[in-house]
Amino acid sequence: MSWLRHRQPLLLSALLDGLAMLLIAFLLDGMRYGTVLSQPVTLIGVLFCYWGLGWLFGSYSMLRWPRLRWPLLIGRVSLTAVATLTLVLLIGWVWHISPLDLPLLQRGSLGPLLLGTGLASVVIRAWLHHLGRQQLPQWSALASPAEQQELVREWRRQRGSHNRPQPELIDPQSLAPTIREQGRLLAISPEMEQRTDLQPLLEKALGQGMRLSSLAQLAEEELQRIPPQWLDKSLLHLGHRADGRQRGLSRQLKRFADLLLSSLLLLLALPLLLPVALAIYLQDRGPVFYSQIRTGLFGEPFQIHKLRSMSQQAETDGPRWSPVADNRITPLGNWLRRSRLDELPQLLNVIRGEMSLIGPRPERPELEEALEEQIPHYRLRHLVRPGLSGWAQVNMSYASSLDDAELKLSYDLYYLRNASLWLDLLIMAKTIKTVLKGAGR
Repeated sequence: MSWLRHRQPLLLSALLDGLAMLLIAFLLDGMRYGTVLSQPVTLIGVLFCYWGLGWLFGSYSMLRWPRLRWPLLIGRVSLTAVATLTLVLLIGWVWHISPLDLPLLQRGSLGPLLLGTGLASVVIRAWLHHLGRQQLPQWSALASPAEQQELVREWRRQRGSHNRPQPELIDPQSLAPTIREQGRLLAISPEMEQRTDLQPLLEKALGQGMRLSSLAQLAEEELQRIPPQWLDKSLLHLGHRADGRQRGLSRQLKRFADLLLSSLLLLLALPLLLPVALAIYLQDRGPVFYSQIRTGLFGEPFQIHKLRSMSQQAETDGPRWSPVADNRITPLGNWLRRSRLDELPQLLNVIRGEMSLIGPRPERPELEEALEEQIPHYRLRHLVRPGLSGWAQVNMSYASSLDDAELKLSYDLYYLRNASLWLDLLIMAKTIKTVLKGAGR
């Protein structure tokens, strides 16, 4: 589970934040009241607020950056501490909790607690970031010149500062010296795997304890996606991962969660949907909903409904990609897309079993015909039920070109390979974060 390995430092940082807050509260209680953690329940509530806001403001995700930016780190941790202070005081005021009843809510206690925790968080993140840079795996990639260019391109496509260090590129002449290096991992390209003259050296590498893998496995572990052109034979046998052929408790739990959460979300969203629907109608007296045919499990077509975010004449020339600055999107539609509210009617598709809450986003058949011709292994994404949100949606922006569609498929292939209840929960949490920050498109 490479997605979990990438997030272990984040979880460790959160745990150390909690221990730091516990220690500071212990010292404050001892100095001010002569007691030992007299308000554990309140302290746990403050800690969960600190964790949640730190996650929302991205103070933990900075551990995955190749270079730590001190002004940004201090700014995000400070924002988390101030927001936690404000939120806790606001909750105390709304619930009419007197600081005399809960002394921890006094500014003389809560302020020093969060100030100390914030300072500790900066030190913790700096230490873990430094430690993580030292423990990164040392990869080499044995590939032809053309495949080396592909590898460089894939690393450059990785989003922003979350990129992992690029492997050292070697050719067959550099293989023997690389084998002698201790602790190095070697990824072999499809073209190099076919060369019989390299087999003795590769067998020697195995005999010396070097770990050999494919470019697909390298990308899966380091980029958390699998470029379709690198899909190796072991990944082509994915029939057992097909949603319709899975059996057991995990599949039943996912379906139960889909039904329960979709029904609950639909009920909670109804008070919001009614005024939004009225606003959509009033802006141009057009229809509130927009219907499309999408491709579902095993390529079966089905109909979805969305809150209309474009003008009525958006597709008079037929379906096409939506670019970043698409003038067909209305001002209200832009807000709906950023908040993902335009997707809410698809909860009905989830309830009917045509979709799941988590899975690859379904594409339009008119666009898929060209995508299947130009992108290898594109139809593999149909092995799992399409979702309201997916691994691609929380790791990249909206697909608006053939190149974006290929990148999106690489994330979908990763999900197909690693799908689990825990990965679904991670995607759901990242989706909630996207909605709260209005970072969708």
